[in-house]
Amino acid sequence: MEGNHLFPVFIKLNTIHTLLIGAGPIGLEKLNALLSNSPDARVTVVATQVLEEVKLLALGFPNVQVLERAFDPQDLKTAGLVIAATNNQALNEQVRQAASAQKILVNFADKPALCDFYLGSVVKKGDLKIAISTNGKSPTIAKRLKETLNAGLPDELNITLQQMQELRNKLEGDFTSKVKKLNKVTSVLMEDQKQSASRLSLKWLVWTTIVLSIAVVVAVFWHKEPAFQSFLVNLNPVFYWFLLGGFVFAMIDGAIGMSYGVTSTSFSLAMGIPPASASMAVHLSEILSNGIAGWMHYRMGNVNWKLFKLLIIPGILGAVTGAYLLSSLEHYSQYTKPLVSLYTLILGGVILSKAYNVNRRRTNGKIKKISLLGLFGGFIDAVGGGGWGSIVLSSLIAGGRNARFSLGTVKITRFFIASMSSLTFITMLNGAHWEAVAGLVIGSALAAPIAARVSNKISVKTIMVAVGIIVILVSLRSILSFILKMI
Repeated sequence: MEGNHLFPVFIKLNTIHTLLIGAGPIGLEKLNALLSNSPDARVTVVATQVLEEVKLLALGFPNVQVLERAFDPQDLKTAGLVIAATNNQALNEQVRQAASAQKILVNFADKPALCDFYLGSVVKKGDLKIAISTNGKSPTIAKRLKETLNAGLPDELNITLQQMQELRNKLEGDFTSKVKKLNKVTSVLMEDQKQSASRLSLKWLVWTTIVLSIAVVVAVFWHKEPAFQSFLVNLNPVFYWFLLGGFVFAMIDGAIGMSYGVTSTSFSLAMGIPPASASMAVHLSEILSNGIAGWMHYRMGNVNWKLFKLLIIPGILGAVTGAYLLSSLEHYSQYTKPLVSLYTLILGGVILSKAYNVNRRRTNGKIKKISLLGLFGGFIDAVGGGGWGSIVLSSLIAGGRNARFSLGTVKITRFFIASMSSLTFITMLNGAHWEAVAGLVIGSALAAPIAARVSNKISVKTIMVAVGIIVILVSLRSILSFILKMI
């Protein structure tokens, strides 16, 4: 018969003696797993070489003993459970035979065929504990499921458990009546299931709107800009610089969830493009790239639809207002350009400072004024050619929101923000630098599906430091150029 035939159990490690053989990196990992799940566990660690981290960890737990010597079959006399964290095949075989002789269950790290039991990935929310098993086939899948459940299950679930215990203790009547009362109380937990149909309709509406918006933008290009058609025939070499830039900036944005706008705008200004045209080029390129990235995050389940509804309308209003204001001042570009460069300089400093705070623990409550954040972020994003990710995403994460769901939601809302900003710019401006637009559009679109996949595989801090420094240097160059011209 196929399938997982393992029998799941939860063991009281404080009532039995656990023998851990091996005290290297794997041994440290196993000891951490034991003590994090059962701080009162009685554990004896036996190894010829013991990491200092293992010794330091053991000092904090009075029931943990570390013996720096070779394994002796006599160690099994008082053991109720054995975990072998060693890559010594001869030693593993010795432990296997000795444990079998004394009918003691044993686990071998990364040796599924030798194991009597597996140590699965564990999700813990107070008194709630969920163990995940893949039948020894893929620890990586178990780890990913653990991350998903940790992110998806609210910490407040433990409060629900405590309240349910209190309710159960107060219930009166026979078993049947108690079950009926508990079923009535817990029916609220199924509300999300009942709303799934309406959520599904919302998602289909969103993606239908994406397709229609792209069609509208393309139609506007064709009828509004004859220069766009001639551009396709006479390709400017600058296009290739923006193609490369769009790809690189989109990869950075996919890795850290921000900085595409600020890096693209800084680059565009450095290439001599006026602020409004630069912002237009950036937002036009973001329509396709964020549509693709948003779709990828949706497929990976990274979109918080409640957060989406709070951000989308205020974000669009702010973006349209900002795009209208910047377009109206396009003929003063020689003055607005250094101001926008100053803005990107400040954003570069913000990105650089966040690089050193990215791993700090968030202790404050969740940010509440989501709509105001969306309005402000949309306006600044349109005026400065970027900032939606830097402002909105960083604020959501700093306010205690889940990083992965915040990233996915910001990406999909960014599609609509970019679409409405672009339509405003096209309506207001008389022309566009199509070599910049086309290069950023194609480059960012090529990078979007790749960036969404690798967003959790790149050192966020390293990329943020590099981006911050580059943006600061490019912005300073633009500001200094303006000052020298004035002199």
